[in-house]
Amino acid sequence: MNAAVAEFLGTFLLILLGNGVVANVLLNKTKGFDSGWLVITTGWGLAVFTGVVVAGPYSGAHLNPAVTLGLAIAQEFAWQDVPSFMIAQLAGAFLGATMVWILYMDHYKATDDSSKVLATFSTSPAINNPRNNVISEIIGTFVLVLVVFYISGAELLGTSTTPIGLGSVGALPVAFLVWCIGLGLGGPTGYAINPARDLGPRLAHWVLPISTKGTSDWSYAWVPVIGPLCGGALAALLYIIL
Repeated sequence: MNAAVAEFLGTFLLILLGNGVVANVLLNKTKGFDSGWLVITTGWGLAVFTGVVVAGPYSGAHLNPAVTLGLAIAQEFAWQDVPSFMIAQLAGAFLGATMVWILYMDHYKATDDSSKVLATFSTSPAINNPRNNVISEIIGTFVLVLVVFYISGAELLGTSTTPIGLGSVGALPVAFLVWCIGLGLGGPTGYAINPARDLGPRLAHWVLPISTKGTSDWSYAWVPVIGPLCGGALAALLYIIL
């Protein structure tokens, strides 16, 4: 499988299952309605596990532009491959969110709360404070990418030809890591910690014909993009220093 295709498929599965659990908890008349934050964070951790297992052998399973950027800064991933990976991740996230809408279409129709509809696609802050919100995303992604370096065993020699990232060997540790980040650091913003995870589904929300969707909140959309990219870059720089 081509590496970019693997990133597309892995990110598609990540968003299908991750946004799917949010839809199951928030949308009216689902079997999982109102089952809570623990269900959402657990579902996201397992969604990461699934995406990593599928994409890991072929691309290293970045599934996240912040991870791709961090690995490139650390000279463990070729800069010329960064655009194709990021585009594949964004496209996979868009399709995954669209599939969630198709799957839960009747429940979207039964849900009048536009904020809940948006939450099944993209993140939003519990308290709207852009400065603190972006700091929250930086910290969460910093933890994610820094620990990923240690899970992947990257040597930072700048000579690797193997796509290093969240490879299949690290699928279970990374799933636990994302679960832990959600439980401990996810409260302020819903822990996007991944620009594609937020932007791709937000674009899907914007274009899909959802009668109760309301606004896509583009004024906030920069936070879960810029914050994770900064967090990933800072993690790479610290790992190089260490």
